[in-house]
This record gives sequence, C-alpha cells and structure tokens, in this order.
Amino acid sequence: MKKAEAIWVLGAMSGTSLDGVDAALVKTDGESIFGFGHHAYRPYSGPERAVLRAALGRWPGEDGVDAAARVVEHAHIELMSGLTEGAALAGFHGQTLAHDPGGRGTHQAGDGAVLAEALGLPVVWDFRSADVQLGGQGAPLAPFFHFACAKWIRAEEPIAFLNLGGVGNLTWLDPRLAKPDLPGACLAFDTGPANAPIDDLVSSRTGASCDEGGRLAAKGKVDEAAVSQFLTHPYFYKMPPKSLDRDGFPALKSAVEGLSVEDGAATLTAAVAVSVARGAEHFPKPVSRVLVTGGGRHNPVIMAGLAVALDLPVDPVEAVGLNGDMLEAQAFAYLAARVRRGLPTSCPGTTGVKAAIGGGTISRPQQ
Repeated sequence: MKKAEAIWVLGAMSGTSLDGVDAALVKTDGESIFGFGHHAYRPYSGPERAVLRAALGRWPGEDGVDAAARVVEHAHIELMSGLTEGAALAGFHGQTLAHDPGGRGTHQAGDGAVLAEALGLPVVWDFRSADVQLGGQGAPLAPFFHFACAKWIRAEEPIAFLNLGGVGNLTWLDPRLAKPDLPGACLAFDTGPANAPIDDLVSSRTGASCDEGGRLAAKGKVDEAAVSQFLTHPYFYKMPPKSLDRDGFPALKSAVEGLSVEDGAATLTAAVAVSVARGAEHFPKPVSRVLVTGGGRHNPVIMAGLAVALDLPVDPVEAVGLNGDMLEAQAFAYLAARVRRGLPTSCPGTTGVKAAIGGGTISRPQQ
C-alpha cells in the first residue's frame, strides 16, 4: 500500500465507568505514531450520569436511550470543539449501553453525523458493529493501538497492556512482528470486572463516585469465599478472544451486598486482580512486564494485588512515557485513521472475528 501522510486525528472515548469523556490528538498515518498532541477531560455531571445509568442495558428505541444519546453528543461536542485546531479527522466511540455479541449485537449511544456537523470534521464512528456482524466479539478494539504504542516505546519482546476501566481487558503482543493483524502478533480479551462494580458499590453506599486511592479497600477484609465463587463463573473457562458487558457478574455484586462498604470494596478489588491473573494464563508466551492504563491504575490496592497475583513487574503506562488517562481516546483517533485508509481495525486474535476487518462509519459535515 502506498505510504500515507501522517495527519492529526482527534479521538474521544467515554468508557463503561461512566465518569466522563476523554479526548486527545494523535499524529498518525494509521500504522505508526508520529506524536501526541493536546488532550482534555470532561466529567459527566451527576444528572448526566443518572441519565446514562438509567439507559444501561437498553437498545435503540427503548426508554431512555434517546436521552442518553443527547447527553453523550452534548458532552463530546462541548469537549472536542476545543481541540479541533489542526485536526483533519475525528474518531468517536460513543457510550456503550449494551453489548451482546452473538445475540443482539452491540449498542453505543451517540450519532457521529451530529458530531461531524458540530465539529466541521469528518467523524469515524460505530467502530464495533461490523466486527460483531461478522462473528467477532466487537471488543476490545484498542489492541492495534497498543501494538503501535509498543513500537513507539521500542519494545523488543512480548509485553502486555492491561486496561482497567469499567471492565478489565488485556492485550498480549509481540512487537517483533511487523503488523498487528499478523498471526501471533496480538491476543486480546476482557478479563472480568474492573472499576464498575467498585464504583457502583461506593456510589450506592456513600454517594462518592469511586474508591478514591483505594482507601476503603485498604481498610476492608476480603471475603475469600466470595472471590472463590466468582472464579467458578463460566466466563473464566472460555478461551479468548472473549468480551463482557459492564454488568456481566451479577452474582459478585450480590455477594458483597451484605458486607460493609470497606469489606465489599476489598472483595471487589481482589476480584479484579485474580481475574487478570486467570486471564494471563492464556498468554502465548511469557511477558517481561504488564503496563496498566485506565482509572484502575490510580488505585494502589489494585496495583499491589496485581503485582502479587501476576508475579510480574506491573507498572502504569506512564513508566514508558504514555498517558494512561488518554490512551483509549488516543486509540480511537488511531483507529479512525485506519478506517480512513481502509486498514483492519480487528482480527481473529483480538476479537475472534473470522478474518482481519476494518469497521467504522465515516460521516462528513454537510457542505
């Protein structure tokens, strides 16, 4: 393929933790990373978060979905409009409300055409549907960007990226290969719950949005029986690639309802570490380290638990010069550039789709 010019692309991500919207600029040709630009964050307000929570698990046409889409579009436009200078393209993930690969499909709220008009830029969106329609899990989609990041940091042996958002997901990759869609280059899958159940517990008991600094978990005692029961869930016996919905472990949520908020937070935090360790058993080759991105890396109790459970160096991605708060927004900028060039955005090793495919819809502003 003829070498493409590198452009600045603005990417945005709103994760299953429902905390807010991240937006970031990446200079890329859809293959290599040439630089990282400005970035910003806009939290959802309490009322906005309530609208989104009310729509979780719902599909287009169901109650609350249109209201959620309006919240998502407004928040993204408000944030992204301050970062468009120099950008030639935008990538918009939208807000996942429901994810059922192999069943009803996947549903991200928000219309990229609305953003294209407001921003005056071509917008790539609906990244997951094509993958699901062709038999893939539709998630995770960041692995090809993780591969580019491994090249950017000049990694020379297999490493893993762990994203701890609402759900946890792992990318194992071998940067010695030339492209992410080559056999043996990437393996990616959701590991289990991450911040979502902890945030939900803390919010319902205290009104706070999260267990800030892991302080509640640090004071609590782990219910080992609940964690052991959690690991009997059928998901852990499935081979990757595989993916999860935000609320895929209702029995774990029920198991901590009778515990104090401290013991509940400690138990849910322990569940994160053991589910990641269980996932690491699927790595094709050992890794030298695990690089952690997403909000969970700010929780020292989670990070300490991971280091023990994995028996590996576990570091935030900042240790290699990356931005863990913006990595997923940057990923959708990178993926937008790939869609623009007709390059694959997922492959059998990342989502289980039958062949490497490119997803995404491009909406352009009206002239």
